[in-house]
Amino acid sequence: MCPRIRRNQGSGGITVAKETGIKSWKELNFGIAITTPGNAAELKTGDWRSMRPETDREKCTKCGQCYIFCPDMVYSKDAEGYYPQNYYWCKGCGICAKECPVDAITMIQEVD
Repeated sequence: MCPRIRRNQGSGGITVAKETGIKSWKELNFGIAITTPGNAAELKTGDWRSMRPETDREKCTKCGQCYIFCPDMVYSKDAEGYYPQNYYWCKGCGICAKECPVDAITMIQEVD
């Protein structure tokens, strides 16, 4: 039985949360303060990848679509204007390869 609700002995009725001293959901305050939110800044999130993106620089037009669409911020522009992958963060989702307008990115099997 729910801890906020208890049965009255003998009457068969139900005593609600307010009568037991516990707040009902309507009385609870909305919102919460998270003092130490978690993130993956310290974790190598590319460890579980099974496929990795490889860029053919001969085909690459330096458009930056890979950078724009990558959900994990794997790409950053280098001095030559290309967007090399940072495999430390790459999860191998393949979005970059699907969004590349000139098919310069192919997904390669990580391990056999």
